[in-house]
Amino acid sequence: MIRRLHFSVQRRFKLMVLSLLFLTFALHFALDISSFSTTLSCPCPSHSHPKTKVHMVRKPPIIRSLQDFSGSNGSTQSSSAPARQGIKAPPARPNVSSEKRKYQGSKLEILFKHPLYNTPLPVLKEEDKLFRVNSKERFALKDSSSGSQEWFSAGLEFILPTGETAADTYPTWLKFHIGINRYELYPRNDPLIPILLKELSTQHIINSVQKPGGTQLKLLMTFPSYGQALFKPMKQSRDQETPADFFYFSDFERHNAEIAAFHLDRILDFRRIPPVVGRLINIRKEVWDITTDRKLAKTFYISPANNVCFYGECSYYCSTEHALCGKPDHLEGSVAAFLPDSALAKRKNWRSPWRRSYHKSKKAEWELQTNYCDTVKVTPPYNQGTRLLDLIDLAVLDFLMGNQDRHHYETFEKFGNQTFLLHLDNGRGFGRHSYDDFSILAPLQQCCRIKKSTMQRLQLLATDPYRLSDVMRESLATDPLNPILSEPHLSALDRRLTFIIKAVRQCLMKNSHNQVVYDDLSNMQKISN
Repeated sequence: MIRRLHFSVQRRFKLMVLSLLFLTFALHFALDISSFSTTLSCPCPSHSHPKTKVHMVRKPPIIRSLQDFSGSNGSTQSSSAPARQGIKAPPARPNVSSEKRKYQGSKLEILFKHPLYNTPLPVLKEEDKLFRVNSKERFALKDSSSGSQEWFSAGLEFILPTGETAADTYPTWLKFHIGINRYELYPRNDPLIPILLKELSTQHIINSVQKPGGTQLKLLMTFPSYGQALFKPMKQSRDQETPADFFYFSDFERHNAEIAAFHLDRILDFRRIPPVVGRLINIRKEVWDITTDRKLAKTFYISPANNVCFYGECSYYCSTEHALCGKPDHLEGSVAAFLPDSALAKRKNWRSPWRRSYHKSKKAEWELQTNYCDTVKVTPPYNQGTRLLDLIDLAVLDFLMGNQDRHHYETFEKFGNQTFLLHLDNGRGFGRHSYDDFSILAPLQQCCRIKKSTMQRLQLLATDPYRLSDVMRESLATDPLNPILSEPHLSALDRRLTFIIKAVRQCLMKNSHNQVVYDDLSNMQKISN
């Protein structure tokens, strides 16, 4: 009996030990399976892994490639330390196009109905108009036998005659030119602008030649109405950022930046950029087959992929290695309306006091002197009028776009120093959404001056009902090549806007309100009265 009891106890003990061993084995097996599945989900090491950092440092140099839609050589998100006087922005939020908007209707329409966008301009006098109308003179074309396609007005400068023909029969581009005045390039809510944009994007092209001068390839296109436009071809995808190691003076001129700059300039109520629109052209039929530019024609060829390509002649990126190729012959680009010919309306070219050195190692004077603005303030034409404030407006526009390449600006010579600045050549904007270069804001930060109208509109665009990124997205949606900007670039606009407002607040902490804010609204009313 005792022997049987002892045997039973031994048997139960052995079963208990075996059960514990089995349970331990099962737990280890489950943990191994879980660890193995986690490893399979991400076979590559994390960005914090030391081997990854070594690989990032030893990666091959970035090669600048035109129309590289793969995006493999355009991103700078893993680049090294940020450049001087700027910060690397936090990762932008993902695509928000699928998110529900928090408002109903058109934000852009509501914005343009705001009182800030309906302030009256002074009553225009004859000397305030770029062109005066002479009813005694006919508007005609030059002698067709000369091959010229230019309008003329008996050699009289600043005169566009109407003759016996009603003004509404003039081509749209001419109406745009006639509307230019001392205070604006085109009126708010001008019904001509949508018409002009549509014509620029759809009208038949009768000639395409390369525009002389400049560092990169641009085409001059002529339409049946004798209007002309500047075409900048697409060179890279929307999502491809400028590499961090590239100097601003060797960066691409982006077609979508020109389009976005026009819309941003209009939303800020500057209206100092000529109308720009996107267009998809057939480079065989609308350039190669019709061009009278022999030098340009010689640069066309058919690529091994059977695409039509060309590269033109210029200082940067005009070679077979940087050829512009269609798919197979279609290429998109920006089309900008021409300003009046200099023979009719002369323009003066001004060197910006905050021009960069355009040298790989030298710094400009404004980067070395903390009191640089004191010198500018006493130097003509910045010692009187609103020229300095207009230049600060331009710095605000450039900072929002991330444009470092503002070396010159222009004005219409007829109006002297009492007029707006033309915001031309914006192709190097919107290059890096992940980086904010505060040196672009140097005119505002060093001078601590800003127009009241500009400050109030910036504050308005920082509020939810008029969010800058939202009104820009809505405005750009009207372009034939929409989307023009990627979502990270739109998010960057909101971020940079907060930095501008913060810079103004810092100025107000150091100086009185009257010293910082120039009440241009009251002065405009005085001129009107």
